[in-house]
Amino acid sequence: MGADREGGARRRPGRAVAYAAGGVVLLAGCASMPDSGDLRGVESTPRQDTQVRVFAMPPREDAQPSEIVQGFLEALTSDDPTYATARQYLTGEAKQTWKPDVSTTVLTDGPGTEADPSGSRVDGVDFSFTLTGTRVASVDAQQAYTPASGSYRQQVHLTRNQKSGQWRIDGLPQGVVMGKSDFQRNYMSVNKYYFASNSAVSANRQPAAVADPVYVRERVDPMTEMVRSLLEGPTSWLRPVVRSSFPTGTALTKGVTSLTPDDQNKLTVPLNDKAARVGQAQCNEMAAQLLFTLQNLTPAVDEVELRAGNTRLCSLREGRARSVASRGSVKHPEYLYFVDGKHRLVRISGASSDTKADPVPGALGEGAKGLRAAAVSRDEHMAAGVSYDGKALYVGSLVSGSSLGEPVLRSQGAKEADRLTTPSWDARGDLWVADRDPADPRLLLLEQGAGQPLEVRTPGLDGRIRDVRVAADGVRIALVVEKDGKGSLLVGRIERDEKGGERPVVSVLELRSATPELEEVTTMAWAGDSRLVVVGQEQGGVQQVRYAQVDGSVPEAPAPPAALTGVKEIAASEDERLPLVAYSEDGIVRLPSGAQWQKVVKDGSAPVYPG
Repeated sequence: MGADREGGARRRPGRAVAYAAGGVVLLAGCASMPDSGDLRGVESTPRQDTQVRVFAMPPREDAQPSEIVQGFLEALTSDDPTYATARQYLTGEAKQTWKPDVSTTVLTDGPGTEADPSGSRVDGVDFSFTLTGTRVASVDAQQAYTPASGSYRQQVHLTRNQKSGQWRIDGLPQGVVMGKSDFQRNYMSVNKYYFASNSAVSANRQPAAVADPVYVRERVDPMTEMVRSLLEGPTSWLRPVVRSSFPTGTALTKGVTSLTPDDQNKLTVPLNDKAARVGQAQCNEMAAQLLFTLQNLTPAVDEVELRAGNTRLCSLREGRARSVASRGSVKHPEYLYFVDGKHRLVRISGASSDTKADPVPGALGEGAKGLRAAAVSRDEHMAAGVSYDGKALYVGSLVSGSSLGEPVLRSQGAKEADRLTTPSWDARGDLWVADRDPADPRLLLLEQGAGQPLEVRTPGLDGRIRDVRVAADGVRIALVVEKDGKGSLLVGRIERDEKGGERPVVSVLELRSATPELEEVTTMAWAGDSRLVVVGQEQGGVQQVRYAQVDGSVPEAPAPPAALTGVKEIAASEDERLPLVAYSEDGIVRLPSGAQWQKVVKDGSAPVYPG
């Protein structure tokens, strides 16, 4: 695309640029902008500056086909709520048929353009380009993120209006497409919340809140967008195991275009008549869903009031939301647990800097059975320990004087690496563990940590389970699965078919990768409602500790400090106030907030928080 001169200033189409207006708002020129003055590239825009706005410029008079396509692509990366400027690059019919909200395709770099070799003449009436690139991910109409790979090739066709002589796009793919850096600048990941529908409840019988991460445009009224998304229901992957307290068909009152909290951080949400007849308990659950969903947005929301018509339905403050539903850990974990040098289960305070370890009450702390790994129930009343040789699983009470009894499970694996994994407790008090015996690899569930183990169905699982962690909500499970000597991190959905008087049929379905860019995953733990901390490495890289989202995207939170080597195990809590803990070449170390890794004990292994 060549430069031209208009009014003495050289104008250049193509790469979006931005300039500061009053230090608050940035305007972007996409099709043509003066290249003199106070200009800077959009990619230099600070990611955390929520007041930065980027707008597109409409096509200039007599713009050539390449200019039209480039300007249109740049307009897709702007903060125009309805893509009104992007539509100015389209013919009248294309404006009506193009649906930008059906998907967002994310490429490694911005889309390249190749002029089609045949049938494209600037001096004719039509022209076509092929958009090219390498896929990274896609965001669907439900705003759900999915990692992707492979090449991207889509055609864009232009026609010249015979009366005006102006080129416009009359054929294009549905949705929008942009490079990874533009996606990171434009979109943000936010959890919306529903309730577990498989009877997974906390100890005090509250419904368990389940995070459903979606991506929304960060500077296009994300608060209103998140409310609409919540009301529309969960994403397809999560829908089979959650419920919403909002009645079917509930939506914002017709004509409401934006929601803003008042100066007391109270948000009033006007709903249609579908919500008019809800009772107090149901309304409180609806408000809790909204508070959990909106609390990470700016400005923060401290209180939600729901209305239908002229009627006030209910009001709920943030502090009361946790009395309505449990989110994350059942309670703040009191202790961090690990196996000491005498192969006993010991514990230290989870929140303080004290490093003095004491054996847990009961048989698992007495050392009668040497342990290699353990798990503690979420209420910290029970513990499960794997024997030092990995063959036997014991379950005991954390009460002084309690006995241990016979193993609840035995593995027949010939080697230590082919026996039992570290177990994991779910929100119902059930115990999960994998048997790595090559002759009979299984994922097993012991109801309330006792009885005959139930074999969990894992259709589609390709490989052998190396590590198991169940989320606090009880409906999602993270697995490190080994195939051809390499471990990958997969997240699955737990479904239970329960019939009165019969043992449940439990399945882990639709396993999906949470770290597609890592070649090898060593270990992992849940570290938030939709986030895991992972130890692994990229192809040809070195071991790293990093965070991963359950949908396979990379969270905005910075990775933990890298000054840690030889990590074999990692522990974290869904309660993000508690520090990360790792077992590495330096022994057991932990990472307090805002600090560096600190040694806890040299002689210890297998650190775990309750869960």
